[in-house]
Amino acid sequence: MTIVGIGVDVCEISRFEEMLLRTPGLVERLFSPEEARHRPASLAGRFAAKEAFAKALGSPGGLVWRDCEVRKTTDGQPYFVTTGTVAELEQRLGIVRTHLSMSHDGGIATAFVVCENAGQES
Repeated sequence: MTIVGIGVDVCEISRFEEMLLRTPGLVERLFSPEEARHRPASLAGRFAAKEAFAKALGSPGGLVWRDCEVRKTTDGQPYFVTTGTVAELEQRLGIVRTHLSMSHDGGIATAFVVCENAGQES
């Protein structure tokens, strides 16, 4: 495996909550219906995860936020489910594995992403 990209992002939870309150429809633009059910601290973590993923993919324009959904295994390990613009970019870059770590504490949500391909140059 070869690392294609690494991304990290942090999000101040209280500031993110204020942004959600000020901007009607933002939750629907950023999150899937399943994601939207979570409390603000978890949404901030998911937002940080999507930002970190975009950075790991090279920060291209044109990605649709809802084409990337953060889910968790029954053990609580986070992972991405991608469709549309994000899945197309993953395919183009040859990404076969993505690692995601998320946390929130002390009013800050953070996420770290590593994308790998099968060893070919992208």
